[in-house]
Amino acid sequence: MSYARHILQSLALNHKPLKILFSAGESSGDQHAANMFLELKKQQPDIKGLGMGGAKMAQAGIDIRYDSANIAVIGVVEVIKHYAEIRRALKLMQQLVATERPDLLVCVDYKEFNFKLARYAKQQGIKVLFYVSPQVWAWRPGRVVAYGKVIDMMAVIFPFETAYYDAENVPVRYVGHPSVDKVHAQRSKDEDLTRFGLDKNKPVVGLLPGSRANEIKRMLPVMLAAAEKVQAGLPECQFILPQADSISDALLEDYIRQSPFKITVIKNQPYDVIQCCDAVMTTSGTATLEIALLTVPMVIAYKLSTLTYWLGRWLVNTPFIGLPNIVSGKSIIKELIQHEATAENLSAEVARILTDKAYADQMRQNLNRVKQQLGQGGGSKNMAQLALEMLSV
Repeated sequence: MSYARHILQSLALNHKPLKILFSAGESSGDQHAANMFLELKKQQPDIKGLGMGGAKMAQAGIDIRYDSANIAVIGVVEVIKHYAEIRRALKLMQQLVATERPDLLVCVDYKEFNFKLARYAKQQGIKVLFYVSPQVWAWRPGRVVAYGKVIDMMAVIFPFETAYYDAENVPVRYVGHPSVDKVHAQRSKDEDLTRFGLDKNKPVVGLLPGSRANEIKRMLPVMLAAAEKVQAGLPECQFILPQADSISDALLEDYIRQSPFKITVIKNQPYDVIQCCDAVMTTSGTATLEIALLTVPMVIAYKLSTLTYWLGRWLVNTPFIGLPNIVSGKSIIKELIQHEATAENLSAEVARILTDKAYADQMRQNLNRVKQQLGQGGGSKNMAQLALEMLSV
């Protein structure tokens, strides 16, 4: 009998359907949790899921008790502004832990919030699986010990992260990066170019300003100004923007309608959009890794509030913020952070990618190596397997 079948038979002895409480506070976490739950349903069809998340989790069949779009913010100042709502969400999730008594709490990313929730769950005798490690390799490595006290297992998505937890005897499992499985275009590049109304003989530049409202407000104006400069030098350029699920039409339209040139906005097809691009302007985060997996040249730009930026400079112990650079261990993509994230700098880098073939080809080769380092995938399936193992003990 296989180990997986043994787990399933052990779980079947419990006639009451298993219940998992999910806590995801951001767009990427919403997707990760949804994919994991879909894999769980394949192996345990009557399993129940509930908690905090967004549209993807709801579509997967998880009972959403709190919409995480209300608290999907980043940065010290932004968190302070939303503190009351974040605290309300935490209290609600703690109440769910106490009243629903889930068989397992799965915390997906959203580090500080989920640390507090995990600590409460442990006090209540609930098993905790934490999915996506805090970036302990970048700042506050002492957090490994703190997390070890409030979780039963840490599931990491980069191979090099396990060493930090092994060193402190904290249970850890490398499950693979979930993006490896999901980052695939639905159609060929030629089909997408036609479908999106783009000329295949002219360069295409993608704008990825983020999946949070505050990122859009901070980064989209800079990207639009950069795009205008790019077009001034390369008039044949076309521009396209994949709209994140978490961003409303109204918010984007406020900026897009003021643009003096055409920007094609496409919903729900981010990977098809990215594969059409010859260059991409993107904010930092998971998007940079997704672009890397599609081996499309990019420039990373990011701005935070002044206070958040200087706190980060003081606390963060890594030379990079872009995931392709972090995985590579060297700078393969230009990063324009804070005062360097200007329209002039962004447009100059995009123009170089579009006009310097050797430069763009080298970037593609480096991104392909990142893709190889991330392995074969299976992250969501591995997470489901790990959860079932924990539920069987």
